[in-house]
Order: sequence, then structure tokens, then C-alpha cells
Amino acid sequence: MKLSKRLQYIMEQIPDGSTMADIGSDHAMLPVAAVQKGKVLSAIAGEVNPGPRDAAAKQVASAGLIDKISVRLGDGLNVIEPGEVDVITIAGMGGGLISSILEQGISKLQGVKMLVLQPNVGEDLVRRWLLDNRWILISEHIMEEDRKVYEILTAVPKNNGETLLSNDDVYKEYFLNNSKGSVKVDQDMMIRLGPWLLKGNNPIFIAKWMSELDKLDRVLKSLATSSLPSAEVKSEVITQEIRQIKEVLSCLQKDKL
Repeated sequence: MKLSKRLQYIMEQIPDGSTMADIGSDHAMLPVAAVQKGKVLSAIAGEVNPGPRDAAAKQVASAGLIDKISVRLGDGLNVIEPGEVDVITIAGMGGGLISSILEQGISKLQGVKMLVLQPNVGEDLVRRWLLDNRWILISEHIMEEDRKVYEILTAVPKNNGETLLSNDDVYKEYFLNNSKGSVKVDQDMMIRLGPWLLKGNNPIFIAKWMSELDKLDRVLKSLATSSLPSAEVKSEVITQEIRQIKEVLSCLQKDKL
């Protein structure tokens, strides 16, 4: 099974010898590849709709892996039982949906040693859920494939013995310097942009947030044409957000924004 660069990176995060559940499995490509390469001992491919479930089952049967991969129909983490898998992967959905799946299935996370999550948007919502539920974000990766930018977040539960990191370590405030002085990077900013991505200074990361600033500018211009009282409040919030992001990015670049 040849994977996309995105799915290949997700697979590389999974510890050898794991059992995994891939939620929203999309033809079961990731579980099939993980089993074929000996990365995982067994896998569950979960789908909420019959059509994708059938496509995943066909893929698994075609690979001759029906004894290693269980294809199941169900909503989110309802396809697994507590303690059934070590690793859960959820990729290609919005951050709000991923957070909702984790929240609704929180009882199914018993015994899970790692989450590998790839939200298409709303990465901050996923980081916030992990933080609020005592999962520790141990790594982040940003990549571009087919003109799309993806962020992959890997987390482990608190006190699982897999990491000495704490959330206090991950989200500890610090300062960046630019020509105008120091800029504080607080927890809110790290949740918004990514605590590990901020420290990596990846050019894809910079390009993404330059694009996000353009989007925020367009929203600001649109709000300026509104006479609603709420538009003025929202404009102030967005203006402050733009300023803070620009300050941080200016410290990560040689040239001023």
C-alpha cells in the first residue's frame, strides 16, 4: 500500500507493535499499510457510513488482511471498546469534529497510549481539548502536499510513563525578541499557532500564517462595512489578534512584516 506523504508521516508516529484504531478510515489505507509494514499487530478501521465502510472492507479483503484488520460501522469511537487498542488515529476532519469525537468517546480512551490527530482546520480546538483533558502534546509537524497544508499532532496521556513532559512544560510562557523589544508568547498564542511549531520556525508554518493574516484582514474589511454594534467588538478582537500574530511572526523572520 503506497501512502500519501501525510498518511506516511502519521504512520511513522505509531510505536512498533501497537494495536490501532483509525477513525474515519477512508478505504482503510492507513491500517492496511501499517499492518503490511509490520508497524502494528492488528487494526480497526472505523467508518460512520455504509458506503465508506464497504470500500474499506473491500480494501482489507483485497490485501488479504481480514484476520488482522476489523472493519466496523459506527459513529466515532463507538467502534472500539475500552482497552481494545493502544493508538487512535483520526485524520482529514475539522478540528471541531475531532474534538467532538474524542469528547463523546472519552470513556473509550481507557488504555490508549497515543493519539495521532490530523485536523484539516481548527487545530487550536484540538490542542485545547487535549490540554483540558490532560493529554500532553509531545510533537507537531506541519507539511504541504498537493498545495494543501496539514498539521499532525501527537499526544500521550498524562502520567503514562511515555514522556517526562508535562503540559506546564509544553505551554510555558516565554519571550521572543525583535527590533522593537520583547514579545510574550503565552498559552493562548501557543494553542492558536502550536507550541512546537512556533519553536520549529518552519517556512511552511510562516507561509500558512501569512495567509491566515490575509484572511483576517479581509474579515476586518468586511466588518468595517457593518453598522451592527457587535461588528465593532469583533473588529477590536480581530485587530488585536492580527497584531499579536504579526509580532510573533516578526520575531521568527529576519525581515519585518
